[in-house]
Amino acid sequence: MQLRNVVLVDGLRSPFARGGRGKLVATRLDELGAQVLRSLLDRNPKVHDRMIEDVGLGNVSGRGEFTYLATVQRLAGLPLEVCAFNSNRQCGSSMETLHRVAMAIMTGAIDCGIALGIERMGRALAIGGGEKETRITKLNPRLFQLTEEQKAMAPDHDKYFSRPFPRYILESPPLVGMTQTAQNVAEVYELTREELDAFALESHKKAHAAYEAGIYKDEVLAVEVEQPVFDDQGNWVEEEVGPKVAFDRDECIRPDTTLEKLASLPPIKGVVSFGNKPVIITAGNSCPTNDGVSAALLMSEEKAIALGLEPLARIRAMAVGGVKPQLMGIGPIVSTVKALEQAGLEAGQIDRVEFNEAFAAQVLPSIRELGIPMERVNVNGGSIAIGHPLGATGARLCTTVAMELRRSNTRLGLATQCIGAGMGISTILERLD
Repeated sequence: MQLRNVVLVDGLRSPFARGGRGKLVATRLDELGAQVLRSLLDRNPKVHDRMIEDVGLGNVSGRGEFTYLATVQRLAGLPLEVCAFNSNRQCGSSMETLHRVAMAIMTGAIDCGIALGIERMGRALAIGGGEKETRITKLNPRLFQLTEEQKAMAPDHDKYFSRPFPRYILESPPLVGMTQTAQNVAEVYELTREELDAFALESHKKAHAAYEAGIYKDEVLAVEVEQPVFDDQGNWVEEEVGPKVAFDRDECIRPDTTLEKLASLPPIKGVVSFGNKPVIITAGNSCPTNDGVSAALLMSEEKAIALGLEPLARIRAMAVGGVKPQLMGIGPIVSTVKALEQAGLEAGQIDRVEFNEAFAAQVLPSIRELGIPMERVNVNGGSIAIGHPLGATGARLCTTVAMELRRSNTRLGLATQCIGAGMGISTILERLD
């Protein structure tokens, strides 16, 4: 079978809001997703609704507005016969969705599809999930334990990593919170609190400068939303309807933050050091929790040419890779090496990188291991400032890097993320001449 080239025609997203207390608390994200999808198609009038054959929805919670499969495309007015699927690869859900749509196009199963990502991390993460937990429904306790065979395994220092992993990390509980994995990675790579905070500061500075320069105007859809009303305890008052407000930029960017402010933040509660070192993971050098929507329009290159479109980029390679879950944050090293090998490229050939900033502690060692110059990474800010609404981030990263390739007149871009339970996912894109 001759595989076909796939192009990212265009992408669009909502501004990303704070989870729990942000501007999207009172907004149905299925309706907002429909608005983003409708706007994406309306600005590409050569792509008629009936050309869309499949719509994938990347989402982690799988609850609330997203319990029913065929939601967003129906609300956006697409024909009722348009197919749909849900995809959950934790933080990489919408990049995984983009990969699945791309693979369907590559094999000729479809000509045109859309990858969506939607996540609500605040108010309603648990909506529809209020059932009482039992010994049957709780996570299996064996997931938190290592077997004797696993404990005896040699430290991992294969082709992907420049150093062995300490035994005390490898013998720590395998299933831990994401913030704990960030601390583990920071210890393995001997990072300092000052390095992490400096990286976070740059993320905010670059994101603010990008908005001021109008760089995100084509990527972020300006919307009008209902301002949520909160009680004295900070709980959303659903019965009260607030005024409509304009929402046109990511809500967590802090242009006024400083190294001094970041240095004053305490370590995240519950994070420990298995090596008896200082805990250096804080809210300031980690991504926030967010609500948001993203969408990407994909098509066979042949179809795009026939329609007279000017796609943003061609998809060159896609890969996932696994690491030990205690060191989740360095998953992108493995997935990126695999993607580079698929594409026949070296890391130094990559011109622009959108690396999801789940934690500064996982971006820094990953970029260093891959040998990508820092000045090519997240040139317009990253998720520490922009936000990381889990399932919505992957499609955002691919769109952001594709648009930046066109803006900077550069050729090759990489979008990559770490994923819970010890995975990475990567996409390499190439700007079309």
